[in-house]
Amino acid sequence: MSRVAKNPIKVPSDVQVMLSSGEIAVKGAKGTLSMPINAEVTVVEESGVLTFAARSSGNFANAMSGTTRALVNNMVTGVTVGFEKKLELVGVGYRAQVQGSNINLTLGFSHPVVYALPEGVTAETPSQTEVVLKSSDKQKLGQAAAEIRAFRPPEPYKGKGVRIDGERIRRKEAKKK
Repeated sequence: MSRVAKNPIKVPSDVQVMLSSGEIAVKGAKGTLSMPINAEVTVVEESGVLTFAARSSGNFANAMSGTTRALVNNMVTGVTVGFEKKLELVGVGYRAQVQGSNINLTLGFSHPVVYALPEGVTAETPSQTEVVLKSSDKQKLGQAAAEIRAFRPPEPYKGKGVRIDGERIRRKEAKKK
């Protein structure tokens, strides 16, 4: 059995978990998330505790039981606390501005870049060079942050670009004569 799947998930009292054939839905204060469950995984709910087990003894079933447990744990965390990612814009004239469900980015191009946020992801800009993305769905949040970063990834010589908070850039030395 997977080491990850051995740990049960304690479901908070304000979270509802609905198990149906092949799908699990988690409902909480920050919204509702659902996902399909692989046929190789068994999910059991007993008195506010979710347990996961592989149906067969194969490597795939073992791996999927751990993966399913991790994804459901992220769903429970998302509907209770939520997730947040911070982006930093480093460079002269690099700015961000939230306009409804769009982020207007000035990243040194001849034109502004307008990024439409996916449904379920919200953004705010505490300063012109910071963007804070929030969501209850960890995967959508990470995908949105990666797509914004892809417009202008940090370059290794000056370090200019869009960074995810805490990201370290390996700097290179400039060419010498």
